[in-house]
Amino acid sequence: MRRLPALTAMRIFEVVGQTGSFTRAAERLNLTQSAVSRQVKHLEEQLGAALLVRRHHRLELTAAGVQLFEALQHAFHEVELAVRGIEEKGNRNRLRVNVPPTFARRWLMPRLPGLRRAHPELDVSLGTKLADSLAERGLLDCAIRFGDGEWPMLRATRLMTERHIAVCAPALLQGVDRDRPVDLQRFTFLHVLASDDRRYLTWRHWLSAAGLDEVDTRGGLEFDLLDLAIEAACDGLGVSVVDRFMVERELAAGRLVQLLDVEVEGHESYWLVTRAEQEDSTNVALFRAWLAGEIAGAGP
Repeated sequence: MRRLPALTAMRIFEVVGQTGSFTRAAERLNLTQSAVSRQVKHLEEQLGAALLVRRHHRLELTAAGVQLFEALQHAFHEVELAVRGIEEKGNRNRLRVNVPPTFARRWLMPRLPGLRRAHPELDVSLGTKLADSLAERGLLDCAIRFGDGEWPMLRATRLMTERHIAVCAPALLQGVDRDRPVDLQRFTFLHVLASDDRRYLTWRHWLSAAGLDEVDTRGGLEFDLLDLAIEAACDGLGVSVVDRFMVERELAAGRLVQLLDVEVEGHESYWLVTRAEQEDSTNVALFRAWLAGEIAGAGP
């Protein structure tokens, strides 16, 4: 039998650790300040160690307090996940899917009304946190990932491969003779970062396909999301090489125009990812079929 302090006292201590205040913890827990203080003191007596010290009108954790606080946060998080998982199983219409932020905003969101019309019974929970995974005990039903399709222990189905084009705001082309080759060097280049110190090579690949290898792209603006580079292009900040699928609406509305008739297939794709050991649930199967239809309808 486990010898543990009272669960109530540990929960109260965790909230005190979060807030750094007996008063704020009491407000969050709907208790009196004295009740919160007594519970923590009783917990300290049981453990034989001080958990908190008062410094400059704020409570700080001792070394023992930090150790217990971190353990409790992890434990309560696991309990919360388990409870949510049990609750979600009761809602058989819930589909939890995680997608990259740019894909969510520029491709999926405009199509969600169509998904609702096609499958009004589906209740979709859409997340974009990159840390979300399809771990065995996770809540996600499926995910859309960007990459090469190689994810251990997961089943990946290719949805679409990037098609790179160069775009800018129409205002940047005012006064430019369309009958003559465009001098790209007169524009600011907009880049997307693959990591903090490395750019994606989309500009180099596109320039090579256009026969413009001599163009110097070392300058320009950098963004950590394709979505931001697209917005910068729409705002007239410069020229960017982007995935055609992600700027369909902007091209149709005239917010962006394509520079040169050059389109390059990217080296990575968007994939629908599920757990390898699991068959598709009814909701995932519906979502998979709907995605396939939307992509087929979009054409090449």
